[in-house]
Amino acid sequence: MDRLDVDRLDAWFRSKKRKPFAYQREAWDAYLAGRSGLIHAPTGTGKTQAAWGGPILEWLRENPDESALPTTKTAAPGLRVLWITPLRALANDTLQALQEPIDALKIPWRIESRTSDTSSTVRKRQRTAPPAAMVTTPESLSLLLSYPDAAPSLAGLRAVILDEWHELLGSKRGVQAQLALARLRTLSPGLRVWGLSATLGNLDEAMAILLGPGHASSPGREGLLIHGRLPKTTRVFTLRPPDIERFPWAGHLGTKLVKPVIRAVERANSTLLFTNTRSQAELWFQSMLRLRPDLIGQIALHHGSLDMEIRQRVEEMLRTGKLRCVVCTSSLDLGVDFSPVDQVLQLGSPKGIARFLQRAGRSGHRPGAGSKIWGVPTHAMELIEFSAARAALVKRQVEARLAPDRPLDVLVQHLVTLAAGGGFDEAATRAEVRTTHAYARLSDEEWGWAMDFVLRGGPSLHAYPNFARVVREGARVRIASPMVERMHRLGIGTIVADAEVRVAYANGKSLGTIEESFIGRLKEGDRFIFAGGVLEFVRLRNLVATVRPAKARSGVVSRWGGGRSPLSTELAHAVRGRLSLARAGSFPDPEMRAVRPILELQKRWSILPGDDELLAENIQTEEGHHAFLFPFEGRSVHEGLAALVAYRFTRLAPRSVMTTATDYGLELLSATPLNITAELWRGLLSEENLLEDLLACLNVTELARRC
Repeated sequence: MDRLDVDRLDAWFRSKKRKPFAYQREAWDAYLAGRSGLIHAPTGTGKTQAAWGGPILEWLRENPDESALPTTKTAAPGLRVLWITPLRALANDTLQALQEPIDALKIPWRIESRTSDTSSTVRKRQRTAPPAAMVTTPESLSLLLSYPDAAPSLAGLRAVILDEWHELLGSKRGVQAQLALARLRTLSPGLRVWGLSATLGNLDEAMAILLGPGHASSPGREGLLIHGRLPKTTRVFTLRPPDIERFPWAGHLGTKLVKPVIRAVERANSTLLFTNTRSQAELWFQSMLRLRPDLIGQIALHHGSLDMEIRQRVEEMLRTGKLRCVVCTSSLDLGVDFSPVDQVLQLGSPKGIARFLQRAGRSGHRPGAGSKIWGVPTHAMELIEFSAARAALVKRQVEARLAPDRPLDVLVQHLVTLAAGGGFDEAATRAEVRTTHAYARLSDEEWGWAMDFVLRGGPSLHAYPNFARVVREGARVRIASPMVERMHRLGIGTIVADAEVRVAYANGKSLGTIEESFIGRLKEGDRFIFAGGVLEFVRLRNLVATVRPAKARSGVVSRWGGGRSPLSTELAHAVRGRLSLARAGSFPDPEMRAVRPILELQKRWSILPGDDELLAENIQTEEGHHAFLFPFEGRSVHEGLAALVAYRFTRLAPRSVMTTATDYGLELLSATPLNITAELWRGLLSEENLLEDLLACLNVTELARRC
């Protein structure tokens, strides 16, 4: 690096009363050498500037004469850096962090965001006059690639930085990002790609997925894994009920500990109260204000379904220290700088160790500062989960994120995107797609299926012209019609969700969005909780739910379909470990000692299962005959097991069986005796004919849901 350029950047750090860490300098050197890679460092230790310093130094090196620089930012060159964030809520926060050194060093760059919150006027201008750096999401990047002028506007791109890579890695949104990166590498050879992460258990694999086969090991430009090995302490506490026998044994919305939570909020200057669902956030916000009306204006609500203006106002008040507490969901899991936050409260089980660590990192979000998080159980068993999470954090047992393998639905959408963006050559695009980790093993047969689907709707839909999305014109594949192009842009994304309805007052003021499946069940005059208040439903017209403030203080809690978070495999194993300790009579921490009476009762009535045991129980109630199985492997596993076991059981003797799954186990319920013995359970859980039975039970389950 040129010493003068580094001195200028160092001077900016000194103005902030800091100096660059060794890992940040390592990242800058690697970027200037043309390398790509993954930066892994604890939350709040400067990953943003580690990735941003390279592009800054590159500009300073190319423009040593300050007097020759453009006098306005509009005269600066085109798009150089794409910064991809998993959440649109992070865009403004990221913009401020990126803009600060640019302004201080007088670099004539315009930095803007491009998300679903960006106005159509700004998006249109960005296509003809792009900023030097753009903060966007995977969906908005795909939308950008769907325009015919994408190739020339992206040809000068120098770098793509994927923030919070762990959040994208294990989902189809991450696959969407991989496909977009493959296209960007084609449009801009030599493109450098860097991922940022704070909570990952499989770093080498994560970097390989980010860079794709071949790119991670290119001679002289191998992918580089940079560790920010900085001391970061995370302390875990819990708010425990005074009387465990009167504390709920189940549920996840409960507000039993609302008074201790308010006392904890009052002890700190600022608090983030994390919930796992939007419904839970709405309910707790209302409960806190109902108990303490004097906190109105000091407590705010934040989740992804609130209107953009509301979210931005809350974020700004949090940033400037004007709020005592924000009740939030994963919409504030991530971010650049919320330094005013003194403490974090996690309401209910964190469901995963990485999520727990990420949320804890929102407090003490600065180099050298420790983090602390308070767990707030909503039922007794969650005390065990908090104990298990602390033990796993001590051992640094953070979840690995595994990427989806060859999801053809994402590939199909990407092909239509490329067809709309000026068309594509089939052979070249197939080779390009195979440069991604997700599709490196894509077969010719799978490629043929995807092409057949976009050309004629596949063998099932070929009779319907609307499903012919693209056409062949010689060696090129292009979009079938302007109408298909418009419809495709409206549906770009990888999350299949219920139709959203805008919630607004009669004067047009928007409060946010809610799913049609919930709002469609309301009648005129019904009351529901949304956007921090109780609203009265007036009417639903043109996908707008008109409401008015309700005079009553209570209403139905709004519900969203995506509100369930399963227990992660690592945390589930840690919970089993705590149960094994309890079985041996060991209760090593305050949480386990608090829940000891319940665990001792379970041992007297039944047993506590060991690490290599499954607990099965049979009971009869007024509802019918119940058979329970407790693998403690998380809701996702248990839902699949419940469907499989019920299918196999009903094949033995035809009968009606209902299934229920939780994070701890599964239940079969029937009007007739079940009498499932240990030997029968072994047969129901056998690996014999497993694949055939799984496919059959999925079809039966789907049919039952539709009947």
